[in-house]
This record gives sequence, structure tokens and C-alpha cells, in this order.
Amino acid sequence: MNGGGGFANAAGNRQNARSCMSHSWKKQMALVWASQFLSIMGFAFALPFAPYFLQQELGIVQHGELQLWVALFSASTAVTMGLAAPLWGLLADRYGKRVMLIRANLAGAVVMSLMGGVQTPVMLIVLRLLQGALTGTMTAAQAFLAGEMPHERRGLAVGGLSAAVFSGTMAGVSIGGFVADWLGYRAAFAASGVLLLSAGLLVLCCTRETAGPARRNRVADGSPDSARVHWRDLPTALYGVLAMFGAIAFVRQFDVAFLPLLVQEIHGTLDGVSLWSGGLNAFGSLAGLLAGLATGWLSDRVNPLRMVIGSALAAAVFSGWQMAIHSFWLLFPVRFGAVFFAGALEPALNAWLAKRVPESRQGVAFGLASTTRSFGWAVGPLVAGGVAALNLRVVFGAAGIGYALLALLFTVAVRVRRDNAGRRRNGLPGTTGRGILPGREKTS
Repeated sequence: MNGGGGFANAAGNRQNARSCMSHSWKKQMALVWASQFLSIMGFAFALPFAPYFLQQELGIVQHGELQLWVALFSASTAVTMGLAAPLWGLLADRYGKRVMLIRANLAGAVVMSLMGGVQTPVMLIVLRLLQGALTGTMTAAQAFLAGEMPHERRGLAVGGLSAAVFSGTMAGVSIGGFVADWLGYRAAFAASGVLLLSAGLLVLCCTRETAGPARRNRVADGSPDSARVHWRDLPTALYGVLAMFGAIAFVRQFDVAFLPLLVQEIHGTLDGVSLWSGGLNAFGSLAGLLAGLATGWLSDRVNPLRMVIGSALAAAVFSGWQMAIHSFWLLFPVRFGAVFFAGALEPALNAWLAKRVPESRQGVAFGLASTTRSFGWAVGPLVAGGVAALNLRVVFGAAGIGYALLALLFTVAVRVRRDNAGRRRNGLPGTTGRGILPGREKTS
């Protein structure tokens, strides 16, 4: 009797433990999603209106000069983010990912608040450089969640995080547009700082890290070297995925910085333009929200590379279409389509990282992804700035061509992988493309 009761109690304890673990990761996921919603809402509260801030508050009104400062504003933060991201990733693996997420949000709160007080465009660019070096909330949140989630739920967690980002953007640009129109652009920057502070405090007070940092781990022989980055621990396919991140970021960021100027051209005046721009960005963010949710679900079921090809082709059509639009009633649905299909590109690759990279190296992997992504973010607006100085609308046509080239690139990549798989089945050596592309191979 007592023995039977003991077995029953043990089984009950195991069931309770599994229930607690399930509740724990679900709670962690919801809290990180909420923090990232507030964080991105904070950034979106003022940053999308920078072209209008440069004109109205800093006096930059000449066409060529305005295009230059808009391009620098968009590219500058990506440069320092790309340089700093691997360092933050290493520190995350060594000291914990939660503290990196807290750091990113609190630093963002300080920098965004200071932006509202600048008097020259040079100081605005300096603060944008600091923003890139000290923030990176998305990368930190991805790495934190990837270590906390069960393996079979990481696609959902990362896809949901993308949805939180887009919904935060939607809320930020909608409310921020009204605040900027009623209270001014400097007030919008101040509100950004408050929202980022709230995001940091939410992570600080309501979350905990259950997966210990790499510095506490030991390799099988007991040596303390496991905290170092062993590149052999990273999947060989990672390097192809990193190149994909850079290419996608270059194309996605190509027209983003100049969308407010297209809105201003269609609207015809600077008065009240932040309301139209905020509404358009909110509409696009709704598309990104839906894309993030759909991608998170599909990434657990289909090959992410095939998903990228179809999305890139559709994004090419909608992005290029923007070039010929002269009314808001058509711009809104077309922008919705462009953002929806473009928004499915990166989440598919983020889900691959969360599943294929060992947990002890995910901080480094997401940091490297942020670096290559930031390189694309930096180069894209600079090239687009040169195009915009000649003709603003050509920027959107060039973005459409960029998406079409992405689809072509990924189609070739799929064929290379398929050919290599066939050669290996026949006992022949693969080409140099072997192992550089994400597939659906099983992981332990």
C-alpha cells in the first residue's frame, strides 16, 4: 500500500513539475513578447517621422541635403549595431541573455529621450550611432526566448516575437503620429523614452532566466573552456543563412527611409503629414503582424527557404507597384501587400537559428545575424539615398527589382542543395555549395 502510494506520489510530482515547466515557459514567452511590444512601440513612436523632424525642427529643407540626412539617419544606427552585436552576443552567452535584454531597453530609453533635445542634425546622427551600439532589443529578445523555450515551440516563440514587433510598430506609429501632430516631434521622442523604460522594467521585475549562461557549463572532460566560442559547434549552414540575412535586410530597408517623403509628395504639404504617415505605417505593421504569425506557424512545417522564395516574388510585385502610385487609397493596400510578404522573410530564418544552433551558442549566432542584417540595413539606405537624389520614385521600383533578385538567388540555392543531396545519395562528392543552406534535417 505504502509502496503503491509512493509510486503514485512520484508520478504526481513529475506531472506537477511538467505542468510548472509548461506554465513557466509560456509565462516567459508572454512577458518577453509584451516587453518587445513596448520597446518597438517606443522606437516607432518617433523614428519614422525623422524626415519631418529634420525639416520642421532642424531646418533641413533643401532637396539634396534632406535626402542625404535621411539616408545617414537610417544607415548610421545599423553600422554601430553591426559592430557591437557580436560582442553583446558573446556577453549574453557568458553572463546571461536576460541582462542583455534589460541593458538594451534601458539604453534605448536614454538615447531616445536625448534625441528629442538635439538642435543640429549632426547631434542627431551621433545619437543614432549610440543607439546602434547600445540597444538591439530584438536580437537580445530572440536569444533570450530561444534559450527558454522547448525545442518544438521555438518556431512559435520567434514568430510570435516578430508579431509583437510589428504590432508594437503599428501602435507606435499610430499614436506617435497624433502626438507629433498635436504636441510636436520633440514630445514624441520623450514618450519614446518612457515606453522603452517601461519595457526594461518589465523584463527586470517580471522575468527570470532559467537556462544558465555558458560560463557555468563545462565540457565533458571538465575543462572550463566551454564559455569560449567554438566555431565547430555552429552548424555549417549558419554561414549561408547569415548571408541571407544581409541580402534580405539590404532590400527590405531600401525604401523604408524614403516612404515618409513619398507620403509627403502625395499629401502635398508638411502640415498634417505625420497623421498620414503614421496611418500608413500602422497599416503596414498590421500586415507584418499577420506575416509574423503565419510564418511562426509555417516554419515548424515547411522548408523555410521555399517560404522565402514565394514571399520574395510577391514582395517584388507590390514593392515595385508603389513607384506608380499617386493616391492614398491605392498606396495603403499596396503597402500592406509589400510589408506582408517582405515580413515573412526574416522570421523564417530566425526560426531556423532558434532550432538548429546549440543553446550555448545562440547568443553568438543571433549576434552574427544582427551584424550581417545591420550591414544590409546600413548599405541599403545609402544606395537608396543616391537614387532618391535623382528621383524619389525610382527607389521603390529598385526595391521591387531587389526582391525579384532575392527570389532568383534563393531558387538557385535550392537547386544547388537538391543537386548536392542527389550526388551524396549516389556516392559522389557534393559541390562547394554543400551545407550552406537551411533544410529540414532532424536535430537532436
